[in-house]
Amino acid sequence: MGGMSIRKPALVVHADWSKDPRKRWCAAAALEAGGHYLASAPTAVGSLLTYFSRLRRSVGAGASVFTGFDFPIGLPERYATKVGLTDFRAALPRFGRDEWRHFYEPARSQSDISATRPFYPAGDSTGTKRKHLVDALGLADNSDLKRRCERGAEALFWLVGAKQVGKAAISGWRNLLAPASAFDASLSIWPFDGRLSDLLARPGIVVAETYPADTYRHLDLAISQSGRKKGRRPDRAADASRMRAWAHTNGVRLTGQLKDEIDDGFGPGSDGEDRFDAVVGLFGMLDVVLGNLASGEPRDDTTKIEGWILGYADT
Repeated sequence: MGGMSIRKPALVVHADWSKDPRKRWCAAAALEAGGHYLASAPTAVGSLLTYFSRLRRSVGAGASVFTGFDFPIGLPERYATKVGLTDFRAALPRFGRDEWRHFYEPARSQSDISATRPFYPAGDSTGTKRKHLVDALGLADNSDLKRRCERGAEALFWLVGAKQVGKAAISGWRNLLAPASAFDASLSIWPFDGRLSDLLARPGIVVAETYPADTYRHLDLAISQSGRKKGRRPDRAADASRMRAWAHTNGVRLTGQLKDEIDDGFGPGSDGEDRFDAVVGLFGMLDVVLGNLASGEPRDDTTKIEGWILGYADT
């Protein structure tokens, strides 16, 4: 089912995120004169201090940019209620300062966990349990550690396992979103600052949270099937025809380099899966911009604190 009518931004960029700067890659699609997008091969995200200014310079004044990041943007509602937070955007500049000065420092032991130091554990996870977090934060059970929009991802504050997302959130909030939010009035974060169609209708940069693994389903990619792994080059290459077909159907042109990378499964290097997800995430964002997929934003106030994942249906 298609989404709302959205004014096409001049540039759509998706960044596949990691706490390790070497594994941060972004893919971009620029709007051409004829109204179609030209998608380019992934490039390194580079300096976080200049990320948004580089995007702005690439399109010029008066244009809109839509950029997505696959790290959580928002807090679990039950936790926020416990600590008296009602608006994530208002809380973001406070994290890491004053009474929240230890927020970005993961607790080393159960006794270190507190309302203002909720990430856990730091370092060795031997003997650690999610229940330590639940109890220390005064929550009822493990489900209170998750936001409503989260499906297969790990709980924000739990830093154990291959699916943990908290370390990426720490780097994304502390080093990218918080500094930019404090000094750039033209930066909007969806859905906290409004409906996507409204935000993209005006000049500036709009940020959204993405989840490439969910996009696999929307694009009908084989990588989502049991037994396939994005860390394996042949499994990534097996989706080349589907990715090319999606682009052709939607009038999205691919540069020669991007075509080659898609066909090649994004190469043999360890960053192949990151570049793959950067492009998949970009196609997912374009699916929303082109009206093929609804943005998914729910119609209640939980998005002020929890946020939402782009394209996730509130069922």
